[in-house]
Amino acid sequence: MTNPFDQISAAFSPQYRVNLSIEALDGSIMLTLSDEAGIAAKRLISQAQRNDPARLQRVIDSIRLGLAIDRSQNPMQVLAALTRPSGGQARNVVAN
Repeated sequence: MTNPFDQISAAFSPQYRVNLSIEALDGSIMLTLSDEAGIAAKRLISQAQRNDPARLQRVIDSIRLGLAIDRSQNPMQVLAALTRPSGGQARNVVAN
């Protein structure tokens, strides 16, 4: 079983500094992604999402899509990259 914290970190580093902090007693964590310009994204990840690899991957993909849209990248290219099989490896999506 993959450690969810490692999976999240691997998905966004080295492009972003990844900070994970406990948000609530229910097991939710706050993911903060930052770069040289400041905070790029901040998302609450529930315990249920964190503990289910498929749900966690969907959260990661959703964050990637949001980041791509924020950076004015082509959302269709990003979606295509996200839906390609990755062989269980972290997908690094950067559209030019």
